[in-house]
Parts: sequence; structure tokens; C-alpha cells
Amino acid sequence: MTIEVVHIDECPNWAETAEDLRAVLSELGRADLAVVVRRVTTGNEALAAGFAGSPTILLDGDDPFPHGEPTGELACRVYLTEAGLRGRPSREQLRALMAERLAG
Repeated sequence: MTIEVVHIDECPNWAETAEDLRAVLSELGRADLAVVVRRVTTGNEALAAGFAGSPTILLDGDDPFPHGEPTGELACRVYLTEAGLRGRPSREQLRALMAERLAG
């Protein structure tokens, strides 16, 4: 499984998202899976990467939070979490997502 966090430098939530993904993978016994962090700096790079705002999480190239559409705009992204709108998914959301994907 390829796990990517695609981001722009101007949005601070990408680093915590990558850290949370690594922690969740470790908790699930899959610390062997790498989380690749990819920075985009142009609209063309963003479109080619499937970027839907920073941070965008891609699992095997697919966005598991489909409310965001790929865009050439270099902007921050908002996620609907159990605590309301936030700049990144909650660790609980990431844990549930990864547990489901890893189960098959």
C-alpha cells in the first residue's frame, strides 16, 4: 500500500497528519508501511498529484476523504471530524480508515 500526504508549506497541518498516520500504523502493527510526504509548489504539480487541499491523504493514489476534489489551487483543506471542522482528520478517523483498508 502506498500512503502519501500531499501538502503545501503554507498549511501547518500536514506534519501532524503524517505523524498521526505513522502512529496509527504502528498501533495497528504495520510500522513497516511508509508514509511518503510530498510537497507541491505549482498548480500543475497539484493537479498531477490528485491534490484536493493541504493536507491531502492518498492511499494507493485514491483520496479516502472524497469531499475534496482535486484542484490546481494551492490551498489548505478542511475535514469534517467528530469535533467539527478541522484542518486535518482526527487520529480516530485515521485509525478507523487504516484498520479498514488493512483488513482488506
